[in-house]
Amino acid sequence: MAPPTPTRDRLLDSFEDLLIEHGERAATLDGVAASAGVSKGGLLYHFGSKAALIEGLLARLGVLVAADILDIRSAPAGAVDFLIRTSASTGTPLDRTFVAVTRLAQGSHPQASEMLAGFRRQWVEVIEEAVGDRDVAQLVALISDGLYYESTVSDGIVSSGYDVSEAGLDRLLNVIARVIPPRA
Repeated sequence: MAPPTPTRDRLLDSFEDLLIEHGERAATLDGVAASAGVSKGGLLYHFGSKAALIEGLLARLGVLVAADILDIRSAPAGAVDFLIRTSASTGTPLDRTFVAVTRLAQGSHPQASEMLAGFRRQWVEVIEEAVGDRDVAQLVALISDGLYYESTVSDGIVSSGYDVSEAGLDRLLNVIARVIPPRA
């Protein structure tokens, strides 16, 4: 993988934006170049094809997920607390890249689908390490997925009546704590 440069990052940002806002059909090489304010030749210098652009986006997501896993593992309040409190999409680089790759997975990119599934397994595994129970880890992951889903389909505003305030998340975490088995 080529090292990141400001132009390379700007091209990936533009690719993300087009995928998120208009879907894969609009995320053409010409569209990405125009959105990034570079010539098509400039885009091709950094990414020799659309497949290379997709590989660059998948690599970006891999780096962001790896950093997130480290943050979960080292969170002062614990892995479950961190995951739940950061489950709502707030437009972070991880959120944006995740949604863009999801758009690719919805299309004809099995590698994107496989990567997303692998990342989800990593999140479940780090929670399982923290709670010591696979089923509880799955439950926590599903709650996280629900919070993320609600925030992405409603443009960051949870509209189904869930209380995602600090107090609401505290109550939710208290419920989750009741199902976490005691550690020996």
